[in-house]
Amino acid sequence: MIKFPAWINEYIDWISDKLFMGLTIKEYMKRLLTPFNIIAGLIVFVGLYFLIQRYTQGLVAVTEASNELPWGLFLGIGLFTQVPYSSVGFVLGTAVYIFGLKKYHPVLKNAILLGFLGYFFAVVFILIDIGRPWRIYYPMVISFGTNSVLFLVAWHVALYNLVQALELAPPAFEWLGFKTLRRWAKIITLALVISGIMLSTLHQSALGAMFLLTPGKLHPLWYTSFLPWLFFVSCIPAGLAYLIVVSKLTQIFLKDKADSHYLKSLDNISLGLGKASALILITYVGLRLYSVAQENVWQYLNTPYGHWFFVEFSLFAILPFLFYYGVQRKNVGFVQLTALLTIFTIALNRVNTTLIAFNWQLPHHIYWKEGVVLIAVLTIQLLIYRWVVNRMPILREHPDYISEVHLPSAGTSVASKGS
Repeated sequence: MIKFPAWINEYIDWISDKLFMGLTIKEYMKRLLTPFNIIAGLIVFVGLYFLIQRYTQGLVAVTEASNELPWGLFLGIGLFTQVPYSSVGFVLGTAVYIFGLKKYHPVLKNAILLGFLGYFFAVVFILIDIGRPWRIYYPMVISFGTNSVLFLVAWHVALYNLVQALELAPPAFEWLGFKTLRRWAKIITLALVISGIMLSTLHQSALGAMFLLTPGKLHPLWYTSFLPWLFFVSCIPAGLAYLIVVSKLTQIFLKDKADSHYLKSLDNISLGLGKASALILITYVGLRLYSVAQENVWQYLNTPYGHWFFVEFSLFAILPFLFYYGVQRKNVGFVQLTALLTIFTIALNRVNTTLIAFNWQLPHHIYWKEGVVLIAVLTIQLLIYRWVVNRMPILREHPDYISEVHLPSAGTSVASKGS
């Protein structure tokens, strides 16, 4: 048996403690054998098999992409539908650090983590969908067209991923015990938040601006010069609703990784987020209705696509009233259900804009293998989220830094070991 110097053994023990949460490898592997992990593992295994096909045989092996239908589920859902929910990071950062709404601080780190993973995996889906993924940097540095929407999107996504990674650095350094690096990361927090506001605001609207280039392809009921504004305004309630639902799920499934302050704050926070969502959704509904009048496309309402548009618009129209009812009655469960409906409605809008109403005069096909890869990658995203929350102080405050956020003594960590 090889004998290492004492300092190497200490380093190995430190790594083992951080990765395996103080358990032996055998104990840790036993804890991984749960029904959820087994099912998730099977989904990922099948998805990776088709993903290998995509990179060895080309996009044609897993998608129905063509010159007429340039994208499918990878971009329609993986990018355009996921990114609105990822706005949760910059929205909560703005609320806490710019407007001083400290009551939302308990969910801030969770919001930043959700935003970072959302944007990171949006890039993963772009890499899967691009025919030549090794050329992903071309819009940024080779085809240096500052007037191009893709130039803006590429730079915004890249820079915002960096900003969110740096915003997530303090809890990571707390977990690793790097006090000096953690202090420097906290010093630049305000600058990062301001940068994130600018980048995310521009990026969300730029995704809508991309469809301004498709007046003959996007159905007139969804095509409007207000698309950049509609994409931006709708991303705010999307992020807030996403945080409400995920917070409820953490309260159920990750309760042992949260402290009492986080758990006790969720009801009040959910009501506040629901109230904000109602106000912004009213703005969106008014802007959406005005855009139809501005484009003068009323004649399309009495068509099959018009009926489908009415379904989408009706869902948006009732959401503010549902949130208002829940907030007024202080019915947290009702607000959480409304948030879930909001997530579905905004997903429906993005799918309509990017898939159903896009090239609406052509037949559409969805290849089932593409759906399997999509579900597998989203499962990996979920597993990474759980891995991070299990280890880092995301749903709790690190005992060494509780005084910085003025938490009561009851807010100390109650996290226990788990998989």
